[in-house]
Amino acid sequence: MQHTSSTICAIATAPGGAIGIVRISGPSAIALTETLFRPQQGAPLRERKSHSLTFGTLVAPDGSLIDEVLVSLFRPPHSYTGEESVEISCHGSQYILQAVLRLLIDAGAVPAAPGEFTQRAFLNGRMDLSQAEAVADVIASTTASNHRIAMSQMRGDFSRELEQLRERLLHLTALLELELDFSDHEDLEFADRTELAHLAEDLEQMVARLVHSFATGNALKNGLPVAIVGSTNSGKSTLLNALLHDERAIVSDIHGTTRDVIEDTYNLGGTLFRFIDTAGLRTTTDTVEQMGIERSWQKLSEAQIVLFVVDSTQAETQLAALAPQILRDARGKTLIVLFNKSDLVAVDIEALTQKYLQEATSSLLPSDKVGISSDEAASPDLHTLAGSAHAAADIERLTTLLVEVAAARTADAGAVVVTNARHYAALTEALADLHRVRHGLATHLSGDFVAQDLRECLFHLAQITGGAITTDEVLGTIFRHFCVGK
Repeated sequence: MQHTSSTICAIATAPGGAIGIVRISGPSAIALTETLFRPQQGAPLRERKSHSLTFGTLVAPDGSLIDEVLVSLFRPPHSYTGEESVEISCHGSQYILQAVLRLLIDAGAVPAAPGEFTQRAFLNGRMDLSQAEAVADVIASTTASNHRIAMSQMRGDFSRELEQLRERLLHLTALLELELDFSDHEDLEFADRTELAHLAEDLEQMVARLVHSFATGNALKNGLPVAIVGSTNSGKSTLLNALLHDERAIVSDIHGTTRDVIEDTYNLGGTLFRFIDTAGLRTTTDTVEQMGIERSWQKLSEAQIVLFVVDSTQAETQLAALAPQILRDARGKTLIVLFNKSDLVAVDIEALTQKYLQEATSSLLPSDKVGISSDEAASPDLHTLAGSAHAAADIERLTTLLVEVAAARTADAGAVVVTNARHYAALTEALADLHRVRHGLATHLSGDFVAQDLRECLFHLAQITGGAITTDEVLGTIFRHFCVGK
């Protein structure tokens, strides 16, 4: 069922290409195109089948030739928008494209708003809202990982997982509400409370996994944060420059050269990394340097991968001073310890790792972990590597490890990874609803209260796919950031 009556048009390709496309959608798309288009041979457009290509010319009302074009015809409901749609492929001249657009508008079409084609696809049931939002992510993707996640969502993987959740929640809700319909019979119970508690726990774990995947999804979308930390003059800035293949940070023998955070992104193996060079960690009376050191610890806590650079010529001293706190702050993260300058001195990595890293990790007391999640309480995923920031082969080994770590973090997040902040907010609300459901079942709360929490959970999940969104204001907020023509 179509929800729109106007016919819209827009240029769907970026300027500068050899070919340009004008897209038209709505009940008069074919009729408006026929006012300009003359097929070289055969039947007129209105008699042609859907998904057909027709070669011909575009002619202005005064009879002047505009261009030779190919016209693609799509009939409802098997078009992108679910409406009657036409795409005119012409030469990429901006003069030609603007002329075609102007003549279509003169014939009765309306200029499309940003994202209006995709919004119509959603309104006409061609895709749900999460798939529609993924269209923008596919267009904006700049790395293989971003593209893979966006394509997965656009093809409906996320939607199918939510639908499975919804069906199980509806089953649970139906059992409880059926009991409410027979509330006069106090001894009547349609569902075993233990079984319901197990089902609620299973659903809670499913939603929690999706919520926790946002940290990885958001990082892959904006750059997986890698904090480069260590003592002064351990080679952090040299390493940053080597990873970025650019002289991004000042390198000097003077201690405390880096006093603030330096960040930049780089695509490694199809994954976007956000490398963060930090001030050297040491005791200092310099107020400005101390502020930089405080920011270093903050960036370490925010990162998903911590790259601890140790000067091999001072390995024992630096590990003894920094390893205990870095290990504590790196819980739940990947910690890569790079023994830099190993070309200058032989280091026994195995012995140093055992003494300063593995033993220190095992000595973290449970009391240290109060008030943080189980993920944060987990020991760091520890990797060690020896090499030199000046050696291309060693940098290559490090980048290979970084790509492998990123792939493992994505795999740990599950097949479906949440990257959209709106989806994350709705899932967080749904998770809180399921917490209350489990608590209600455990404390034998009245079934009507538990059923209400289940309905709230269903509502929040429906917000993701669009089942609970009806206002033009909300839809406008979502689609206004799309490009025109999509």
